[in-house]
Amino acid sequence: MVHQTEKHKMLTGQIYRSGDDLLREERRQAKKLLKVFNDTDPGELEKRVAILNELFGAAGSNLEIEPPFYCDYGYNISVGNNFYANHNCIVLDCAPVVIGDDVFLGPNVQLYTATHPLEAKERDKGLEAAIPISIEDSVWIGGSAVINPGVTIGRGTTIGSGSVVTRNMPANVFAAGNPCKVIRNLADV
Repeated sequence: MVHQTEKHKMLTGQIYRSGDDLLREERRQAKKLLKVFNDTDPGELEKRVAILNELFGAAGSNLEIEPPFYCDYGYNISVGNNFYANHNCIVLDCAPVVIGDDVFLGPNVQLYTATHPLEAKERDKGLEAAIPISIEDSVWIGGSAVINPGVTIGRGTTIGSGSVVTRNMPANVFAAGNPCKVIRNLADV
């Protein structure tokens, strides 16, 4: 049997220990970059983009994130062209977070790939898992929305402010609420 690192387990959707030394160090490195990013002057847009390009796994053109911004690792985040996130965005990117083109996030939007065992005995051992999130092209997510692990949001969809998205949302709909549900269909984008 080949020994798997905790990072390998994390990246392949297995239960892993987030307290692993390598994972802790990678989170520290991301936090250092985020500290520099979050402390930038409002006019230092090129510096912000350079930091995000260093932090993210992939980033398209016309990338703008308003500080403060927080994530766990950064390298699991991929964003397309024309991405905008307003202040206080949080991305727990223990698994891939893939965001398409022309996506806009309101303030305080939170994307969570991390999940924990429901049983306290297992959770108390420091175990967790991570499930990818996918946000397709031309999506707008309103302020203070929470996107839970494993969710895909279809192309052209708008998620209302304050929503808690616990399951996949189809393309071209307006969805809102806790839990988030489709309110109405939208015209094709």
